[in-house]
Amino acid sequence: MTTNTTTGQFIGYARVSTDDQEAQLQRDALTGAGCARIFEDKASGKNTDRPQLAAVLDYARAGDVLCVWKLDRLGRSLIDLVSIVDGLRKRGIGFRVLDGALSSVDTTSADGRLFFQIIAAMAEFERALIKDRTRAGLEAAKAQGRTGGRPAVVDEDILTAARARKAKGESVSTIAKALGVSRATLYRHLGKSA
Repeated sequence: MTTNTTTGQFIGYARVSTDDQEAQLQRDALTGAGCARIFEDKASGKNTDRPQLAAVLDYARAGDVLCVWKLDRLGRSLIDLVSIVDGLRKRGIGFRVLDGALSSVDTTSADGRLFFQIIAAMAEFERALIKDRTRAGLEAAKAQGRTGGRPAVVDEDILTAARARKAKGESVSTIAKALGVSRATLYRHLGKSA
């Protein structure tokens, strides 16, 4: 078995959203930055299935630097970006943005690490806001008498019919089929009497 000796190289990741788009501009920038290898996806940023992103993350080794043309080419959201870059940092892999408003992100330098920590703090703030809004929404719905989750499959009418049929000696399987519910659900609602 041979060991991978890719330590210390720049590796590029490019992404375009549709098949109609061309990644040549990104490839040129990544090649110009000295990337030894470039991985490329054609997928929307919202798409979680980005096989070449998974491949580049698997390929990169401690000491390497993952480069992207612009920050939005890497992640689906600020939280997603921070998660990916933090995973790289933990593995000893640097990260560098080549162009755009956030081109000062270069985790191989002290300034870049500081800047990325500010971005990470913003992502954490965004995460907290999402939790707060979700909690507030649930509380408002509860105050209006609404609760989350799926509606109950077995209401009181179905349960009464099931108990009556069970009292007549029908099997739970037969009752469940006749009432249009699963046996497990019916067993759960009938309790010990089943």
